[in-house]
Amino acid sequence: MKLLTGRAQIFADVRTYWSPEAVKKATGYELEGAAKEAGGFLHLINSGAACLDACGEVKDENGNGVMKPFWEMTEEEQKACLDATEWCAADNGYFRGGGFSSRYLTKAEMPVTMIRLNLVKNLGPVLQICEGYTVELPDEVSDKIWKRTDYTWPCTWFAPRTTGEGAFKTAYDVMNNWGANHGAISYGHIGADLITLASILRIPVCMHNVPEEDIFRPSAWNAFGMDKEGQDFRACAAYGPMYK
Repeated sequence: MKLLTGRAQIFADVRTYWSPEAVKKATGYELEGAAKEAGGFLHLINSGAACLDACGEVKDENGNGVMKPFWEMTEEEQKACLDATEWCAADNGYFRGGGFSSRYLTKAEMPVTMIRLNLVKNLGPVLQICEGYTVELPDEVSDKIWKRTDYTWPCTWFAPRTTGEGAFKTAYDVMNNWGANHGAISYGHIGADLITLASILRIPVCMHNVPEEDIFRPSAWNAFGMDKEGQDFRACAAYGPMYK
């Protein structure tokens, strides 16, 4: 994804699903915006692996939080990311050898795309793609929820763009269909580009929420049936991997 966007990537556990009811019970807060529309949100958190750019302190000309290509980052913007980050001693329950973790909270609503590449026995690699938005919660709400996991790790709240059906019915369904507890997250909605790239590499996409009108695959895929997902699996199997 870095080659597609020129931006740093967040690496995180897809750690917890928070429903509107659970947030209300734990904090008294009523979800709004993208998190409410998605029927909750996912807690993306990991021990220091998330890029500092994801803190949301870098702004565009309209004051919106962004993650810029590295060559556009000014010294002032680099400093803003560093100032928003603490360096916490490792929890010895997780890391017996000690060490330190970056710690920040993503304080901006930004469009992002989360992916996971799963290696499935007798099938090979399959790609999952989820577009959505980072969520900004009040500090006191973030603190209460964050402390349920590990308060020394970088923290991002993520609301998938839901469709009301299948794997994207709600945020819970996204997590329930995710391959395992990790994802790579990039700034921007780049799912359509990833689908095209995956077809070139002969990697079928088993889960995505990219609008149909935005998707481009080689026209040869049309010879493999009328169902788009099945087409993709059959074409990738027939043509074989681009690289072995």
